[in-house]
Amino acid sequence: MATSDASETSDGPGASGTTTHEVDEPTVRKAVGAAAMGNLVEWFDYGIYSYVVVYITLNIIPGGSEEGAGPFYALAIFAVAYLVRPFGGIVLGPLGDRIGRKKVLALTIVVMSAASFCIGLLPTYAAVGFLAPVLLILLRMVQGFATGGEYGGAAAFIAEYAPDKRRGFYCSFLELGTTGGFVLAAGLVTALEFGLTDEAMAAWGWRVPFLIAGPLGLIGLYLRNKLEDTPAFLELEQKAQVSESPLRDVLTKHWRPVLVCIGLVLFYNVAVYTVLFYMPSYLETTTGLEATTALLYILGMMVLIMIVIIPVGALSDRIGRKPLILTSCIGFILLSYPAFLMLDTGTAPGTVGGLVVLGLLLVLLLGTMSATLPALFDTDVRYGGFSIGYNISTSIFGGTAPAILALLVQSTGNNAVPGIYVAVASLISLVAVVVVAESAGRPLPGAGASLQAATARV
Repeated sequence: MATSDASETSDGPGASGTTTHEVDEPTVRKAVGAAAMGNLVEWFDYGIYSYVVVYITLNIIPGGSEEGAGPFYALAIFAVAYLVRPFGGIVLGPLGDRIGRKKVLALTIVVMSAASFCIGLLPTYAAVGFLAPVLLILLRMVQGFATGGEYGGAAAFIAEYAPDKRRGFYCSFLELGTTGGFVLAAGLVTALEFGLTDEAMAAWGWRVPFLIAGPLGLIGLYLRNKLEDTPAFLELEQKAQVSESPLRDVLTKHWRPVLVCIGLVLFYNVAVYTVLFYMPSYLETTTGLEATTALLYILGMMVLIMIVIIPVGALSDRIGRKPLILTSCIGFILLSYPAFLMLDTGTAPGTVGGLVVLGLLLVLLLGTMSATLPALFDTDVRYGGFSIGYNISTSIFGGTAPAILALLVQSTGNNAVPGIYVAVASLISLVAVVVVAESAGRPLPGAGASLQAATARV
């Protein structure tokens, strides 16, 4: 059971209303583990689909061919989840501000893992015809809706438990879970491909990772249910400051931080989906690497990211989040194109060099964003504001990135053009990076803090 000693700090009339909470270290670690586990399950589920898309094409998509329009339809179904994510953020985010972070996070992990488990049980197109892809589309929509309430809630959950001076360190574990989900998915699919014949993999082996998602979700649910809600939310309840209409409050009173959130997430998500989602396809189809070789390169890069991400989060507590985010933003502007020129060589040194550059620039964001974004919002609208801004940006700029990049490479004939796309996205986001306030070492804003600060300025 979480125990907290909450105290509100105020410097008199018009103060910002920040709130600090002292929580014992074991409880903080349990909270971090529970939230990170849910994020791992989420990205494990997403990673599986991208790594077994060829088998989904063979089994579920009409025609069942690896050539022609089959892979396109499979990837289009993958993108369906991103169309639904903003709706999940709009519904589940404000609900988390209304009934609590814990309850909604329990819901999202159950729905997400159950949908993945059901994908593993889908009948083939040969057995039921068009019902197979229709069911797949419905399950992807369910996944997208649940994911819309997962990341924002998990980040708020950790941020509200973590001590102010170590928030960057603890929040970076959330992104460790993200990368861990990718590594687990890629590693499991690679192991299955090595251990099974092509026929067995195509017949039933591709289903195994989806079925494993079910037990993983139950583990995450167990961990989350072992904790009380965050001290910050419990304080809202005790003081009767829970918003009656968090969605209305976000849209009418807190739209500015939502815009800043969208701006920050723009280049963050373009970088994430370029480096982690698009890269396997790029290395295989554009540079000519074999599928297994490309996957091993990506695995190596992700392991490097996992090693570095926690030290980056701790560093952000010492020198601030903003310098690291700014360094990453400028780095992507200057180095994205040269990195893709190195990748385009198709050589081992070029591939390693390009991935190291992109991976290190990305880890500066992974280690800082999950602590930066929750600090944009007051406690009473944090879950909703974060989820709405994050998922709108992800849907528009993140989920579309792989398809846009593939189209740009094909239409221009320039294999390094993805670097230009990432650089332009980073240049656009530079405005949000410059205006965002430093949050390292500072308490999270309490209920109505931004409105009190605005009144004080008047």
